[in-house]
Amino acid sequence: MAKRASPAGGARCVGRARRGQPPLLRVPFLLALLLSVGGCTSLREYIHNGFKVGPDYKRPPASAGEHWIDAADVRVRSEPVDDSHWWTLFGDPILNSLVNAAYQQNLTLREAGFRVLASRAQLGYECGNLFPQTQQAYADYTRKAISGTVANHQFTPERYYDVYDFGFNLAWEIDFWGRLRRAVAASADELDAKVENYDDVLVTLVADVAQSYLQIRTFQAELRYVRENLALQTKTLDLTKIRFANGAVSELDVSQATLNLARTEALIPPLELSLRRASNQLCILLGIPPESLAEKLAFAPIPTAPGELAVGIPRDLLRRRPDVRRAERELAAQGERIGIAVANLYPTLSINGSIGYQTTPLAQLVRPESQYGTIGPSLQWDILNYGRNLNRIRYEDARFEELVVKYQNSVLNANREAENGLAAFLQAKSEVDARERAVRAAQRSSDLVLIQYREGKIDFNRVFVIQRQLEQEQDQLAISLGNAVQSVVQVYRALGGGWQLRCGREPPPLATSGEAPPDELPAPRPVEEKRVKE
Repeated sequence: MAKRASPAGGARCVGRARRGQPPLLRVPFLLALLLSVGGCTSLREYIHNGFKVGPDYKRPPASAGEHWIDAADVRVRSEPVDDSHWWTLFGDPILNSLVNAAYQQNLTLREAGFRVLASRAQLGYECGNLFPQTQQAYADYTRKAISGTVANHQFTPERYYDVYDFGFNLAWEIDFWGRLRRAVAASADELDAKVENYDDVLVTLVADVAQSYLQIRTFQAELRYVRENLALQTKTLDLTKIRFANGAVSELDVSQATLNLARTEALIPPLELSLRRASNQLCILLGIPPESLAEKLAFAPIPTAPGELAVGIPRDLLRRRPDVRRAERELAAQGERIGIAVANLYPTLSINGSIGYQTTPLAQLVRPESQYGTIGPSLQWDILNYGRNLNRIRYEDARFEELVVKYQNSVLNANREAENGLAAFLQAKSEVDARERAVRAAQRSSDLVLIQYREGKIDFNRVFVIQRQLEQEQDQLAISLGNAVQSVVQVYRALGGGWQLRCGREPPPLATSGEAPPDELPAPRPVEEKRVKE
């Protein structure tokens, strides 16, 4: 805050201007007086800011890593990346169709779109305040009666008469201090923030659709392994019954085989429940009531995660993540509100005028002699509200500093989420390789132990243990495969990819599995596209 000049000193300057300067040259002295008394903006800063009081916004610095922690890994490429259609990396046409359907139908995304439209209308409203704020046409008819018992009533020729009146009023606040222009700028920044919020919702939507779809495929893989083990354990139970009937083994073998089979059967209901929940969540993302998608999605293996990812550099997050851009635009809007609060320290300059016609006989309403009007400037200055206005400036400034920290923190969190996603991607690939080896070994062990049991070389306890290990390793493999593809989703969610869908960009031509999406996938509803400016 600049120091305010004393009222006496300001008065002496004005007095000298009146005695020694032409009227037009008094304006700088008056302006300097108001700026010094107002207390927050110097004359030089006022001119530099485009004849607006208060500070101009500058984007604050935000810390981001210079490189990824795993940048040395050959699977992490720091080259520029086009992540506009990252889900096509899986080569799954069904997933591609689901993403497009969700973009057309998702209700949360539509809600965000209407917030953009509301913010755009608010910007138009603020722009209208740059023009005469009051523009009123009026018309009145009044039947009047004057008392006959008051003083001078004898000079009233008629006690009863009509008055007809119509005209036009205008009041125009001159934006001398930039308050209205800053309100327009703040509204424009808010519109940008709403657009970025729309993009952030779209990024989340695409990632959620991919996540739900991949969960469905993971649960399907787990169920397939469980059913394969059920078939194997059913054959094993039949073998124990035959050997028990032949007196080769005791009833304990039959009991253990029955236990193993029943325990495996108990795994199916929780998996089917999880599959149903993932399917219901996918329906909501598609903007349709929950329904069975078993026939529509059919069965397919878990998509294969790519062997490497192009992720750019950490500082790219400042321009790629919509939530970071939204935080910065909200900060810019708050910077303009500081200037609006500063403008309240200065007087409001307005031009007020009215023109109309007023007459008693209706036939003379539009004659020149019935015309009347007023026009002239006005000044209003809330000089007794200075303490309140200064505290308002302090409030807006504190809010600005709060949003600075929020913006910087959003950049750090974006960096953290991207690093976590990359770490999960790299570790998941290693885990999948180990799990695949474990499953192959468990399958070979299961085949060998069953042969040896049939030949009577080992007891059933070895069969029981190894078949349980096979079941566990297969389940863990399915989970690991699911985690591997989910880590890709996590990376591109953290990188902020997918919002480019609203720009109408075509996906790059990528190799797919050759499987066409089924016809019964939820078709996009015909909706009126309301594009927002990129």
